[in-house]
Amino acid sequence: MIVGNTVLYGATAGRAFFRGLAGERFAVRNSGAVAVVEGVGDHGCEYMTGGRVVVLGRTGRNFAAGMSGGMAYVYDVDRGFEGRCNLELVELEGLTEADAAEVRALITEHVGRTGSLVGRNLLASWGRAQERFVKVVPLDYRRVLVEEAERKAREAGTELSAA
Repeated sequence: MIVGNTVLYGATAGRAFFRGLAGERFAVRNSGAVAVVEGVGDHGCEYMTGGRVVVLGRTGRNFAAGMSGGMAYVYDVDRGFEGRCNLELVELEGLTEADAAEVRALITEHVGRTGSLVGRNLLASWGRAQERFVKVVPLDYRRVLVEEAERKAREAGTELSAA
């Protein structure tokens, strides 16, 4: 373990890259920080409201409990992540092309800042590795994103018809 419990608790901004494992309650109440870590203990991303977290390895149990915002991307190394994720307020899905580009860029930055062998190995086998990533999407956050997209589409339609 490289960092202990409650790292990034309540973080509002910034970027953090950890070459190693984090303890329990990593990024709890994160509301704006971006982080890459190689594994987390129990209760990762609990009550998260914003930001981005990329986990390049195993998580403990109860990941994403109470998560209402932000996004997490987990490399499901053992294909057992779904059983360790609290699915009350989130859905799991694969990466879109945009997600894959964002995750790859964050892993590249992680490798550049930390020299991570885990990150280097994922990048070297990116074609296969990206298929193992799981996107953790809070239901409330998805609803807000959909509403925002619909609002923008209505505004664009209004502007086009007014022109």
